[in-house]
Amino acid sequence: MFNLKPALASAVLFGAISAVGCGGYAYYGYRVAPPPPPPVEVGVMGYAPGPGYVWIGGFYDLRGDRWEWRRGYWAQPPRPRAVWVRPYWERHGHGYRFHRGYWR
Repeated sequence: MFNLKPALASAVLFGAISAVGCGGYAYYGYRVAPPPPPPVEVGVMGYAPGPGYVWIGGFYDLRGDRWEWRRGYWAQPPRPRAVWVRPYWERHGHGYRFHRGYWR
């Protein structure tokens, strides 16, 4: 005679294991902005406000889903022979990573 309890228990267990394999996967979509345009200074830099000033070039900043140009400005280096390294964006995975400008 066929015992129904072990067969039913096996069927339930097999179904549960099969269902676990199908679940747990979710799709998360997100929007990636296009790459930033090449940096272009538009406008007049003018003259340095005094001796020892260095021009800090502008850069594109990502605001929401669009790029905005941040204008350059004049600044004094924090120490003698310091060199300004401009900020830049680099590709990182599905997006871009911003590296702030700094004095070297």
